[in-house]
Amino acid sequence: MKIQQREFIKKILVIILCGLTGGLALNFFLIPGHILSAGMNGVAQIITSVLWQNFQVHVSTGLFIFLLNVPLFILGFVKLGKENVIYSFANVISVSLFTMIIPLGEITDNIMMNGIVGGVLLGIGAGYSLKMGFTSGGMDILSLVLSKTTGKTVGKYMFLLNGAIVLMAGLIFDWESALYTIISIFCMSQVVDVIHTSHQKLTVMIVTQKADEVADEISRQLFRGMTLFPSKGGFSKADSTTIMMVITRYELYQLEQILTSVDEGAFVNVMPTQAVLGQFANEDEQKYFQTTGNFPNLKKHNSKR
Repeated sequence: MKIQQREFIKKILVIILCGLTGGLALNFFLIPGHILSAGMNGVAQIITSVLWQNFQVHVSTGLFIFLLNVPLFILGFVKLGKENVIYSFANVISVSLFTMIIPLGEITDNIMMNGIVGGVLLGIGAGYSLKMGFTSGGMDILSLVLSKTTGKTVGKYMFLLNGAIVLMAGLIFDWESALYTIISIFCMSQVVDVIHTSHQKLTVMIVTQKADEVADEISRQLFRGMTLFPSKGGFSKADSTTIMMVITRYELYQLEQILTSVDEGAFVNVMPTQAVLGQFANEDEQKYFQTTGNFPNLKKHNSKR
């Protein structure tokens, strides 16, 4: 099976997973517990509750999820590209359908458990969607744009942008529900950061006797800057070259494959990086280089874990 076909199947499976976990989170945990979800899902819950409480009109939350996300996808089309928006829109349709299909039910009357489990389920769908390069809609689009611009984590922006949802939960329901909404959104953001790790930076030290071949292949596949300096084995006394570079955690597996194919005998030390200052190519700049072969103008980068 071709790589493109495998990636397409993976994305379809993630879209189904996101819809299923979103529907379960809303209908089995958040809605019965009177806890608001994050982003546009939460706004949809508010509208549904207001219509029922004031006018006794029942409209599926899934329908409002779909309608509220349409204008945001117009923004996403401009900022994130056509392919990302198509998959993200399919994600929203999946969540909407599963929310309308799955019947409302209550597994537990413990509000704390409803908030935690609901947040975790939403985080699983959102995290894997972001990992595949698209979003689950709504605030995720804004969070992803801000994350790409600043290098901060997507989860942190999700938590900040959803502060308004917490205020709405307090005003529409009660302030106890608002507090549990904070817990739910926090759980979701933590799960997103565990799954979506492109913001995490690693410093890699590679000791090799095939420095030119390794450096050329890394440049071709990863588009990462490197610093090369001569080194000498303390025991073997053999001359070698040490390559120092910073990569994202996403790229570690690809780097391992490069070293396996070019120099299996290379010694590699991988260390967590607390901060990156200066020029560091983001995903869009990498794609530009890989697509055009031209070196992009790198933006000033300043990220801290």
